[in-house]
Amino acid sequence: MSLVTVGTVAFDSIQTPSGKADRVVGGAASYIALAASHFVREQELISVIGEDFPEDFLSTLESRGVRTNGLVTIKGGKSFFWEGSYHEDLIGRDTVTTELNVLEGWVPTVPESARDSKFVMLGNLDPSVQLSVIDQLYEPPRLIVLDTMNFWMDIAMENLKKVISKVDVLMINDDEARQLTGHKTLPLAAAAVHEMGPKTVVIKKGEHGAIMFEEGQTFFSPAMPLEKVVDPTGAGDTFAGGFIGYLARLGDTSWEAKKQAVVVGSVMASFTCEAFGTERLQSLQESEWHKRMSQMRAMVKFRSIRG
Repeated sequence: MSLVTVGTVAFDSIQTPSGKADRVVGGAASYIALAASHFVREQELISVIGEDFPEDFLSTLESRGVRTNGLVTIKGGKSFFWEGSYHEDLIGRDTVTTELNVLEGWVPTVPESARDSKFVMLGNLDPSVQLSVIDQLYEPPRLIVLDTMNFWMDIAMENLKKVISKVDVLMINDDEARQLTGHKTLPLAAAAVHEMGPKTVVIKKGEHGAIMFEEGQTFFSPAMPLEKVVDPTGAGDTFAGGFIGYLARLGDTSWEAKKQAVVVGSVMASFTCEAFGTERLQSLQESEWHKRMSQMRAMVKFRSIRG
């Protein structure tokens, strides 16, 4: 197995200036797996759901090469549920309800066929769960990418730092980078994260793109400008899925490959914002993201002109 994806498969209810969607399919692993499926033909999904989860979405995943041997269904259980409301600027948001349900007390089991995977994506989840997955791998993968958030910094910092020390790439947003390290500027924050273990730090800045740091090198990718943003939920997870899926496809973890992967992640994330939940990713065609990649290249390409 080339790629293992770990995270939540869940329901979301979302309110944005564009409208409201009730109990749509969401969860970090859902977005990651769908995005990565455009680049890898096989990946293993590790998560937990209740009996209330729709079979048609699982069929969609399987049709895209996402194996669900590591996806546990709890009999009589209810799937993880999150409800949130976005501010008018689509940046700030308020959590209305969080129901852990089947996530509470869940201990993941990595399928035998996935324990020698070369690429591992640890989606936003309890650090103790992420640690458990790492501990079940037979050999160190070529690349482990970790995505986390300020919630775990608030309640599980010790375990979070243990996970961070074991991964190759840390993905967080700019506010989380400052909270994790205590540094206000992103280069200093990235340097502090390097000292914790990760060789590479990718700091997501929402509509302002993403910046990557590695061994004294820096790379920036803008976000794709959109005329209308319907729902930004899951954009960061989609970015992560595009990033690691592209690297797994290349079988390359070099700096140059990661630079390309950051741009791919930014492009893939833009599609998620165009509809509620995972709807847009489920309908996304290869020709569409190829076209948008070309638009991104044209947008950032320039020639030096001597004055």
